[in-house]
Amino acid sequence: MCGRYYNKRKKQKIAEKLNASKVFADPLPPNYNIAPSTFQPIVRQQRDSDEREMVLARWGMIPFFATSLADFKGISTFLAKAETLSSSPTWKGPLKSRRCLVPADGFYEWKVLDDSRKPKKQPYAISLTDGEPMAFAGLWDAWKEPKSSPQSVDKWLQSFSIVTTEANEIMSQIHTRMPAILLQRDWAEWLDRDSVRPAPLHLLRPYDSEAMQLSPCNSAVGNVKNNGPEMLLSPEQSPRLPLNSA
Repeated sequence: MCGRYYNKRKKQKIAEKLNASKVFADPLPPNYNIAPSTFQPIVRQQRDSDEREMVLARWGMIPFFATSLADFKGISTFLAKAETLSSSPTWKGPLKSRRCLVPADGFYEWKVLDDSRKPKKQPYAISLTDGEPMAFAGLWDAWKEPKSSPQSVDKWLQSFSIVTTEANEIMSQIHTRMPAILLQRDWAEWLDRDSVRPAPLHLLRPYDSEAMQLSPCNSAVGNVKNNGPEMLLSPEQSPRLPLNSA
């Protein structure tokens, strides 16, 4: 679930909303079809202060203990189930002190329309009714590429995963899971790097259904090459673009 999401806002607007005082220098154009393995903004607490910083990280977490990127090829680490964070070696370390917010204006989910061997699917765009951005609960980690020679320069790859939880009433119409969307009042507690305190797993709950809305959107969003505001259009309004199953 939630293999795609979108961001419509400018970089500075995202930083202001999530109270990030330090922001990466790279440009960040609107992205209406964010897919795993791409580099996206996350917000986290800085190492030596309570200030927040927004950095670019790869969606699809590579744990610090991986010996190579090939170790995790084909393994889905772009999502992490809230129910298994405390027991999985992949998530236990990041859960303790490397938590982050993943900004999004909304996300996509596909509803299965029939029970055939290759069922038809209809994508839906899910957002908040007040038009405000979402902050998904996320985990991040840093992986260092092994040196190929004594003269090699250390290369670090920062990556993240989106935490998922059980679907709320509105999401259960199309899927059993959804991203763990955090209330603004809970952002500070989720980001707190104090590893002595227990991880705030109680924050990973289904979001209020009445504050969310969903609508069928452009089937072309299933193809990562398609991007733009037309991804949010209803099937009747959508232009003809290359399709691909989700």
